[in-house]
Amino acid sequence: MTDKTILDLCKDGINAWQTAFNNQDAAKCAALYTKECIMEAKPLGIFTGRAEIQNCWQNIIDQGFSGVQYSNVNWEKSQDGGYILTSSWEMNKAFGVVHREHWIIELDGKARLKSDSFEIQGEK
Repeated sequence: MTDKTILDLCKDGINAWQTAFNNQDAAKCAALYTKECIMEAKPLGIFTGRAEIQNCWQNIIDQGFSGVQYSNVNWEKSQDGGYILTSSWEMNKAFGVVHREHWIIELDGKARLKSDSFEIQGEK
C-alpha cells in the first residue's frame, strides 16, 4: 500500500468520525477506534477501549455538543505506521486542540485511531 493510499484512508477515517459525531452517533464514533485504543480527553480523563470511548462520546453528545469542525489540520507520517493528525477543533459549545491522533490501517483495510489525545480549551 502506498503512502498516499494510507494517508487517503486516514483522511477518510477522520471524515467518517466527524460525520458520525455530527450525526450524534457515539457507537459509530467508537467503531473508528482500535479495540485497545487509549483516548486522553483533557480534562475529562483517560478512556481505554471502545466501550469506555463510546460512553465518553455519548456523554458529550447527551450534553448537547454537536457540529464539530477541524481547522489547521496537519498530517505527518508515523514511524510506527499510519499517520499522526494534529489540529484545532470547535463545535457549538466548546473548542480546543487535537494534540495527537494516531491513525493506522487495520487488517480489514479500514483506518482507525490507535491513540487519541485532545484537549477542551474552553466553552462558547
